[in-house]
Amino acid sequence: MAGYRAAISDGVDIVVKVDGDGQMDPSLIPAFIAPILSGEADYTKGNRFFDLEKIRQMPAVRLFGNAVLSFMTKFSSGYWDLFDPTNGYTAIHTAVARHLPFKDISERYFFETDMLFRLNTLKAVVVDIPMDASYGDEVSNLRIKDILGEFLLKHARNFSKRIFYNYYLRDLSIASIELPLGLLLLAFGVVFGGVKWVESIQTNTPAATGTIMLATLTIILGVQFILAFIGHDIQSTPRKVMHNSARILGVVRSENH
Repeated sequence: MAGYRAAISDGVDIVVKVDGDGQMDPSLIPAFIAPILSGEADYTKGNRFFDLEKIRQMPAVRLFGNAVLSFMTKFSSGYWDLFDPTNGYTAIHTAVARHLPFKDISERYFFETDMLFRLNTLKAVVVDIPMDASYGDEVSNLRIKDILGEFLLKHARNFSKRIFYNYYLRDLSIASIELPLGLLLLAFGVVFGGVKWVESIQTNTPAATGTIMLATLTIILGVQFILAFIGHDIQSTPRKVMHNSARILGVVRSENH
């Protein structure tokens, strides 16, 4: 983040972040900046999962961990078409970076994941860039058991904020109704059905057909509404680059001054 601030201050157009662990090939930098230069992306990140033969080099624990984290990140960030969220090989246009709330972005291992959430709130376009997984004899400082609880809490926080920002604060759509209605119906069906099931066991009396149908129907409807919301959320992944309009707005402001 200090590098981003310095680049913005110096008037740099694109900032590339390469970790110092020797796993990122600098010769790939042109591939990372090309989509930004062509106006296809605001932010690019590496993805080590394109080549199925190459990912065999990745330790099994990391492979499983990345798969789980990627699934969680899809929910919390809103970028459903991305994978390998903790990949630190990234590039960003400074017209987008200058709008990031640097003081609020998580540091250490959750940094790259939190960046995706922040970028989604800006409606920035993010593109995956294929890269090979490269592992030597280095020992990772990342311990899954130490960060699992922290990641779960931060993913839940980001998901809640993103849903509130995108579906209730900035805009309202049919999806704004589908999610709460689906959750209410699902919760009612599970609780009502559970209570009646317990009563049936305690009294040794079969539940009425109407009771069973009511619990089943509300659960099915709840799941359907939630799935409809997820479908809408997937379709809402940002597709229009932000940095072009941001630069135009900056030029207009400069001319006005």
